[in-house]
Amino acid sequence: MTIAPDDARRDAHLYQAMRDFVANTDGALPGKFEITREGIVHDMMAPVGPHELTTLRIRKRMEHVMPEELVAHTGTPDVESVQHGMMRHPDVMVIAEADMEVAGSVDPQTLIAAIEVVSGSNPDNDWVSKVRDYPLLGIPVYAIFDPRTGSGAVLSDIHRTPEGPRYATRKDFQYGEDVTIAEWTISTDGLPRYA
Repeated sequence: MTIAPDDARRDAHLYQAMRDFVANTDGALPGKFEITREGIVHDMMAPVGPHELTTLRIRKRMEHVMPEELVAHTGTPDVESVQHGMMRHPDVMVIAEADMEVAGSVDPQTLIAAIEVVSGSNPDNDWVSKVRDYPLLGIPVYAIFDPRTGSGAVLSDIHRTPEGPRYATRKDFQYGEDVTIAEWTISTDGLPRYA
């Protein structure tokens, strides 16, 4: 029998405590909760119209070009890796419908891509934390749409670095240009901007 080191045990207990807190506050507090290695991320602002409209348009455009067995899913469940002590909630998950047939959270390694629409209240969560966390979780493609600037980026090609897994390729785009996410190209025309 192998006994986990004290640090691993403590980390597991800490993660479970954060997980329980997030589960108990679901719906009781405004905003969205995620768990990272640094702790709980609370985006206090409920998504505003341009954020939700961007998410909707991206989902519809992706599903229009993808095979029927794949979905551009919004909403629950979360993406969770207990091993890494993380629970994230992408705005759009590109995933096989069959991989969603699970009880509880989705395994991040089943995602084809994660798509985020930058929050006006916490942009570093999408541009810094998730750029670091998503390759660690094994999500092969990460697309960021930023209604603050009318621009974005698609990150891919995970490679090892001394700091851990990172995306090697970054392709920036401006709203109005076509953007390729994984194997599929969609238009960014008509995506709203924050006022």
